[in-house]
Amino acid sequence: MKLIDAHCHLEPKDFPTTTEVLARARAQGVVHAVIVGQFQRPGDFGAALEVSRAHPDFLTPTMGIHPHDAAAALPADWLELERLCALPEVAAVGEAGLDYFYNHSPKAEQVDAFHRQCGLAKQLKKPIIIHVRDAHDECVEVLRSEGMREGMIHCFTGDTDAARKYLDLGFFLSISGVVTYKKSEALQAAVAFAPLERLMVETDTPYLAPLPFRGKKNEPGHVGQTARKVAELKGFDPEAVALTCAKNTRALLGLRVEL
Repeated sequence: MKLIDAHCHLEPKDFPTTTEVLARARAQGVVHAVIVGQFQRPGDFGAALEVSRAHPDFLTPTMGIHPHDAAAALPADWLELERLCALPEVAAVGEAGLDYFYNHSPKAEQVDAFHRQCGLAKQLKKPIIIHVRDAHDECVEVLRSEGMREGMIHCFTGDTDAARKYLDLGFFLSISGVVTYKKSEALQAAVAFAPLERLMVETDTPYLAPLPFRGKKNEPGHVGQTARKVAELKGFDPEAVALTCAKNTRALLGLRVEL
């Protein structure tokens, strides 16, 4: 099985060293992973760029400002985001988006930050990585208003109706370990509905470990469990699902990975 983890976080606070976790991923068939860099606090975008540069054959970074932190970003941070996202090694803008479940930042500031990052993605001609929770209609509205057609809905947890709207816009759906949970029937129905050519698999490491690892720290090596569940839901061969999802991720992000 050849796999690409389409979205993971490998910050030093969770993984003081990455050598062992990446070795375990390789042993499970993972050939590449997308490491998400995001704004932590004013003047700090985390360690994703540094970590990816230590493993350029295996990790590709993105950079963004999460909706949780939209209100904390200062003008200098927006300038730094523009600089970081323009780096050739940074494959996409994000994760950006809307989170109306936690509302750690006011909705208006989340929307403004989302619009700004859509504009940056268009300016740089790079895809956008989207985080959305309890805000699918609002997210679709922003994407339509910005004319966005290239990106992925990271950790998609919506229903078939939400899936259809994102697919109609041209977006990929990235599926996390949540799809393996017992009370995810609506998500499972959406995965069964969506064309395999528009799906990816991810871990969102260190969060959302799939069964049978739920409750433990997640890591890229667990992405195969999600691919197997997607294959079960669609009635396809797991290796074919893993390979197609990997090809989808490679195509969207322009990854230099042999599959």
